[in-house]
Amino acid sequence: MKKIDNFIDGKIKKGNSKKYLNVDNPSTGEVISEVILSNETDYNSLVESSVKAFSNWSQITPLKRARILSKFNELISKDINNLAKLVSQEHGKTLDDAIGSVTRGLEVVEFACGIPHLLKGEFSQNVGSEIDSWSIRQPLGVTAGITPFNFPAMVPMWMFPISIACGNSFILKPSEKDPSCGLRLAELFTEAGLPDGVFNVLNGDKVAVNMLLEDERIQSISFVGSTPVAKYIYEKSSKYGKRVQALGGAKNHLVVMPDANLDQAVDGIMGAAYGSAGERCMAVSVAVAVGDI
Repeated sequence: MKKIDNFIDGKIKKGNSKKYLNVDNPSTGEVISEVILSNETDYNSLVESSVKAFSNWSQITPLKRARILSKFNELISKDINNLAKLVSQEHGKTLDDAIGSVTRGLEVVEFACGIPHLLKGEFSQNVGSEIDSWSIRQPLGVTAGITPFNFPAMVPMWMFPISIACGNSFILKPSEKDPSCGLRLAELFTEAGLPDGVFNVLNGDKVAVNMLLEDERIQSISFVGSTPVAKYIYEKSSKYGKRVQALGGAKNHLVVMPDANLDQAVDGIMGAAYGSAGERCMAVSVAVAVGDI
C-alpha cells in the first residue's frame, strides 16, 4: 500500500508517526493509499524548516521570486493532466471538472507573477505641515493554509502562490481525504527553483490543525471549509494573536425572473445545485421564482 508522508525541505520525508489514515477512490470505493497523521515530532521538524527558510527567502528580491513563480506556472501547465488525474482519483471529480479546478488555481499563479508591482509601497508628501507619510510592505513570516477536500488544487493555489510571492514561507495542511495533489504541487514548485523549506506540506487531522493554530511561530492562518470549523479556527487563531481568514459555507441563492427561458433556467439550476455532487462553494441551495415563473 502506498504511503503518503509530509513534504519538507524540497522532498517527501518519511514521518515519525506510526498512524496512517486510508485514502479512498470515491468512484470505486477502493482504498488506494494511506496518509500520515503527523505527530508533534513531525510537526516541529516541518515548522523548523519553514522558519529557517523564511529568513533567506524574505531577502530575495520580488523580481527573482516572480521568475520562480513564472517557471512554476509553466510546469503546472505542462503537468495539468496529471494533476487533474490525482484530483479525480482522490476526490471523485470527472477529469474535465478536475482540469477546470486546476486551471482556476493556475490563474492565481499567473497573477502572482506580477508581484513586484503589487508590493510597491506608497508615499504622500506634505500630508501635514512638514509631515510626509509613507508605507512599505513586508512579509509576515511563516504562514499556513488549511484547505478543504472539495478543491484540492484550486483552494491551496488561492493561498500559497500569493503568500510565497510576498516573501513568506508557507505550510499547506491539505484535507486528509485527498492529499496527493498538494504534494505534487510542492514538487513542481521545487523543480521551478523554489528554495527548500519555503513551501512545506503537513498531512494530518485535527491534531495537526491545532498545533498550527497554537504555534506562535505561525503568523497567519487561511482556511476554507465548513462554517462550524471556520468559527473554531477563527476563534482559536485570534486567541493566539494570528492574522486569520476563515471562510465557511454559504447559502447561495439563484433568482429566476418572469421572462426567463425555462429550459435554460432548469438546466442551469440542475448544474449549479448538483454538479460535482454539490461539492462546490458556490453550489446553489435555494432557487427563488419571481412572479408567475
